[in-house]
Amino acid sequence: MTNDERDLSDSPRRRARELVLHGLYACELSENDPREVLKQIVGDSALSEKNQTYAKALFTKCREISEWADQQITQLATNWKIERFAELDRIILRMAITELREMPDIPVRVVINEAIELAKKYSTAESSGFINGILDSYVKKTEAKA
Repeated sequence: MTNDERDLSDSPRRRARELVLHGLYACELSENDPREVLKQIVGDSALSEKNQTYAKALFTKCREISEWADQQITQLATNWKIERFAELDRIILRMAITELREMPDIPVRVVINEAIELAKKYSTAESSGFINGILDSYVKKTEAKA
């Protein structure tokens, strides 16, 4: 079994992604100061320094390029307005697209699988398939440009 195929359900990296998801969701739904949310994300966790650094980077990059990520999602979600997406689905898609663009050392399959697993855990039953389709289209689009 390769590293890409092993069960990541209890991995520290998945925990970091979950914390980032919670933090981004908190920022979307309230007037919380993103710096305070970020402190809470890494301060309240038992993540290693490496995974704290990863969580900080993912949180920060997601916030920095959210408009760009939303444009990508909008282009790929034909016949859907991004405003109609469940908030969690939109955040999960932003996180995955950010990882795919900004963290090329993480295998594409891992990024997509982790997004699907987050959707299964935190969103609706249909969300995982929807997210998989959008991310698959994004990967195909970016590979075609390369």
